[in-house]
Amino acid sequence: MDAKLSRAPVVAFREAWGVWARVAALSFGGPAGQIAVMQRILVDEKRWVSEERFLHALNYCMLLPGPEAQQLATYVGWLLHRARGGLVAGLLFVLPGFVSILALSVLYAELGDTAVVAAIFFGLKPAVLAIVVEALIRLGRRALRSTAKVLIAAAALTSIFVFEVPFPWIVVGAGAIGWLGGAWRVLGLSSPDRAASGADPATSDAAAAERPALGRSVRVALLWLAVWWAPVLALWALLGAESVYVREGLFFSKASVVTFGGAYAVLAYIAQRAVEDFGWLAPGEMLDGLGMAETTPGPLIQVVQFVGFMGAYRNPGALEPIVAGVLGSVVTTWVTFAPCFLWIFLGAPYIEWLRGRKALSNALSAVTAAVVGVILNLALWFALHTLFSQVEEVSMGPARWLVPVWESVDPGALLIAVAAFVAIFGLRWGMLRTLLAGIVAGLVWTTIAGLA
Repeated sequence: MDAKLSRAPVVAFREAWGVWARVAALSFGGPAGQIAVMQRILVDEKRWVSEERFLHALNYCMLLPGPEAQQLATYVGWLLHRARGGLVAGLLFVLPGFVSILALSVLYAELGDTAVVAAIFFGLKPAVLAIVVEALIRLGRRALRSTAKVLIAAAALTSIFVFEVPFPWIVVGAGAIGWLGGAWRVLGLSSPDRAASGADPATSDAAAAERPALGRSVRVALLWLAVWWAPVLALWALLGAESVYVREGLFFSKASVVTFGGAYAVLAYIAQRAVEDFGWLAPGEMLDGLGMAETTPGPLIQVVQFVGFMGAYRNPGALEPIVAGVLGSVVTTWVTFAPCFLWIFLGAPYIEWLRGRKALSNALSAVTAAVVGVILNLALWFALHTLFSQVEEVSMGPARWLVPVWESVDPGALLIAVAAFVAIFGLRWGMLRTLLAGIVAGLVWTTIAGLA
């Protein structure tokens, strides 16, 4: 056997478990915050993957349906330890959010109130905002090293934030510009040779061991399609097509493959179907579930778990409502995230194989610049909805702007955000210390506000 492929990976698998658990526990703030956490821990702190490799993986994950941050964790886990690493990274990324939203769903269904839990997380979002901005600054310095790339990032931000251009079109446009600009060696769009840009000792062996091959691709596709659909088909055989669990499995399987552009792009569709067609939620309850997902760790699309819980809780059949709700949560979460592993394990070897192609490297260099603009869009969206309780959509010709209602600024969130920026940029506090301080500040502010 080739000696290169037989060497043990540099990162011990046991160590990776702990780091992925840490990433999962700190994965607040939606995709912008989660990508920032992974960049800080995996690239800057642990140095398990280079910035270039990290962005290369992110470019691919941004093109996929489903939660890009969870898929990015799965991809990097695969780079480190192949399939077992991807499974651990991807599953741990989902687990804290699943447990949190399940607990909150039970409280919501039984008591109708999650105010205490919301108070606990009040200070986290402003603190995460500071971490996101710091990560964006680092990312921008490394990815936007020419005027052309800065312009591409600005164009991507304008396209998605103002004109709501779908992300795949932004990627196609940026890739075409990078391909042509690199070929003509204009405007700094030609990327340096990959071999000269530094090796990835922690990831090179594991990735090389799964070179793309048709036979492997067929086996991976069949395996993960079976993993995805076997529980739904089993429930169908046992309970029939009209069972709430089967209907949830089918509906959220469909939703999992149309969530291009992030969770917000599909939430309105899910809410409408869940309320009007299936009767799983009452009007307005989707916002309560969204609040749970925004204030707990894990992907924002985890809000579908709340929908699945409430749908089964209200249509329990022969089961106790709480037991039915838990089963609905499991089914919904399963069919939402099983496809993510399919996309990564099937496509990652091909994406890695393409890294060495010069023309493609030029295209991906431009795509990376566009991704910086898209992440900035996510950060702006997150900032607006963190610091203001009301955000309006204003039409200006073909463009639509998200404009904050200045009278609705949340003074507590603003104060905590300013303190977090001082902690990160002035005092040079670490991420965990800043987040813990945010939690304490949020608890204090909420208690004082409640007494006033």
